[in-house]
Amino acid sequence: MRVYQNILETIGNTPMVKLNSITKDLPCTVYAKVETTNPGNSIKDRMALKMIEDAEISGALKPGGVIIEGTSGNTGMGLAIAAVIKGYRCIFTTTDKQSKEKVDALKAFGAEVIVCPTDVDPEDPRSYYSVSSRLAKEIPNAWKPNQYDNLSNSKAHYEQTGPEIWDQTEGKITHLVVGVGTGGTICGTGKYLKEQNPNIEILGIDTYGSVFKKYKETGIFDKNEIYPYITEGIGEDFLPANVDFSIIDHFEKVTDKDAAVMTRRIPREEGIFVGNSAGSAIAGLLQMKSRFKPTDVVVVIFHDHGTRYLGKMYNEDWMRDRGFISPKPLTTALDLIAGHAQLPLLSVKPSDTCEHVIGLMQKYSVSQLPVKDSNNEFVGAIEDTQLYAELLRNRELMLKPVTEIMGKAYPIVSHMATIEEVSAQINVQNAAVLVMDMGGNWHIITKQDVIRAISKGS
Repeated sequence: MRVYQNILETIGNTPMVKLNSITKDLPCTVYAKVETTNPGNSIKDRMALKMIEDAEISGALKPGGVIIEGTSGNTGMGLAIAAVIKGYRCIFTTTDKQSKEKVDALKAFGAEVIVCPTDVDPEDPRSYYSVSSRLAKEIPNAWKPNQYDNLSNSKAHYEQTGPEIWDQTEGKITHLVVGVGTGGTICGTGKYLKEQNPNIEILGIDTYGSVFKKYKETGIFDKNEIYPYITEGIGEDFLPANVDFSIIDHFEKVTDKDAAVMTRRIPREEGIFVGNSAGSAIAGLLQMKSRFKPTDVVVVIFHDHGTRYLGKMYNEDWMRDRGFISPKPLTTALDLIAGHAQLPLLSVKPSDTCEHVIGLMQKYSVSQLPVKDSNNEFVGAIEDTQLYAELLRNRELMLKPVTEIMGKAYPIVSHMATIEEVSAQINVQNAAVLVMDMGGNWHIITKQDVIRAISKGS
């Protein structure tokens, strides 16, 4: 039987997938190490389990203990999954910039989550680092993994991720591209790979608002580099012990906007549903195009799953609010008919009597009707004001065909016509316009539809 004894045994051995579309302009071959297949949908499952196992061996984590950690979500998920299997309680602190989906996911595994402000120094008692440290001291039998300074983090990737990448590429890897947060993934993996081949370049992805790049290049920890940023999972405002700058050959900074936009491109162009750090990594990879040659084999780590970002990078309103994508398109003819798009177009035949037309108008509370011939061509239109005015002058018209008093057919507009283009056609001569939707169905747009759209927009 090919079975696992528990979910923890499924961690690791994630697939390596060639990228074909989004990297087509690069001279090299690019593979993605897709960590979303881990049970917690992120690479953090690896180090979370390793930290717990090492703590159990050392005695730092005792049976029935409480795991308390500051996390952006993914490490917490890995810890929570392991805690379920091993019988531990979890309390996590996180920042208010993390997606709601991440917080909800942690709670789904029974964890308690405390949300702390982002825009404070790490030493501030309100920071998620400080709050987790305080709770670890106050709560009996508590253990804080401290993923930033716990070297079991890097060790997990040295023992697992590095060897997997080396084997999957048959030792042909020339560059590793990784978003840098705690530093465990890039430094543990990078250390192993450099031991196999010292010429392999380890390229770290940083974000604006983080201290890593300047510190690597100058050795200066510059607090002026620190400011709030949106990108999740990478960058820091301090130097974690897991970040070994001697292993990382170069840092490439990526803007919040470029990371967010690229995050959305990956599933659309490669069919891989990934999170924000993957967007940062690919954006950084494309920025470093000049570093690569045709014989190079580049591996990019895709850290986590896109479901964690449905309320952020994959939400168009969220993206627009931050100026990352264009404002919502102008209202079109299709938008104007949205309220009655499911209804068939009401029309009359040239041979229908005025009496019949009046009955339809009263029954359906409409003020105008297009006239269609036997070939389904629009040959005219009839409006209530025009109809009643003519009937007042000549009551005998009631039994006459509508052709005797109908006006010209309404103008036809494209389904993509803007509200301005539509409203320009509705005037004294035309009380309405006609539009065909993408399913080939005809609809009428009246001035009431335009007024309703304008009032909603205001």
